[in-house]
Amino acid sequence: MVSEAPPFWWTKADWRAWALWPVSRLYGFVAGRRMRRAKRAAFPVPVICVGNFTVGGAGKTPTALALARAAKARGLKPGFLSRGYGGSLDVTTVVDPAHHYSRAVGDEPLLLAREALTVISRKRAKGAQRLVDEGVDLIIMDDGFQSARLVFDYALLVIDTHRGLGNGYLVPSGPVRAPLGEQMRQASALLTIGDGKQADRLVRQAARAGKPVHTARLVPTDVDDLGEQTVIAWAGIADPEKFFRTVRETGADPEVRRGFPDHHHLSDDEVVELLDVADRTGYPIVTTAKDSVRLAGGHGRSEELREKSRVIGVEIRFDDPKAPGKIIDAAIASARKRRLGNGSTG
Repeated sequence: MVSEAPPFWWTKADWRAWALWPVSRLYGFVAGRRMRRAKRAAFPVPVICVGNFTVGGAGKTPTALALARAAKARGLKPGFLSRGYGGSLDVTTVVDPAHHYSRAVGDEPLLLAREALTVISRKRAKGAQRLVDEGVDLIIMDDGFQSARLVFDYALLVIDTHRGLGNGYLVPSGPVRAPLGEQMRQASALLTIGDGKQADRLVRQAARAGKPVHTARLVPTDVDDLGEQTVIAWAGIADPEKFFRTVRETGADPEVRRGFPDHHHLSDDEVVELLDVADRTGYPIVTTAKDSVRLAGGHGRSEELREKSRVIGVEIRFDDPKAPGKIIDAAIASARKRRLGNGSTG
């Protein structure tokens, strides 16, 4: 799977998208067939997959965290399952945020592990089994909708309403991971995040398919004292502009902005440049939680930048506060029906 989205994917389709269309058609055929024919392992606990239609971030990790909090409020023991993208470990591993660095386990698993037991595994069926062995009673997958070999009891597809589907083309002409019809068929529901209009097409398609649509927004946390400060904002996420919008929502002015690719580990020169700008201007530095964890254990002056970079966290706020509970209840009901269908009463 392509991990970085070139800028032309997020603009109106042009000659680059058209030139790659024959490859995209083949890619879509293969991706759709794999989704239809995938042999999936079933597990005795409910499995919720939080995925998205496109390459690049849409808000999956904050959504997964919100679901875990809702599950714990219900007395459940949730566990996260992640591929560990960006990490070097290729064995199934329980993530320990006190000892692991992002270069080993990936940045998102470190954030997930702060909330609940988290396992990374390149083979997600093995990771799911490890979670079951560790005693979890609800598995929440962060990504893997198009490629995982697990039976999903609930598949929630997240879409950013400002970016939408980009140019709407399949990889490599655009950011769409698999044919939309097949993705919609296997989805349980949609979650739109934000107040943009770029997801309207999918919302209408979901309505025609009888799929529920949940709505939510990203809300910055612990930022009351930022005020109207002028800041240096930097982010290595799929859509740095989303972070810059978040900074503005706090009332701060991100006069100096630096955007890097998703999961990017800053070079020594990039670290020094940010610190030099801060020394020269006197502006405070702000970044994302994901970027902060990537600096831990880094080389050069990475630790200095981490200490000087204030984290602006975000949380998913569902327009319907009961929505996370409804999603969990639906997953539990689906798992119960699945087990009864297989002749299990456990």
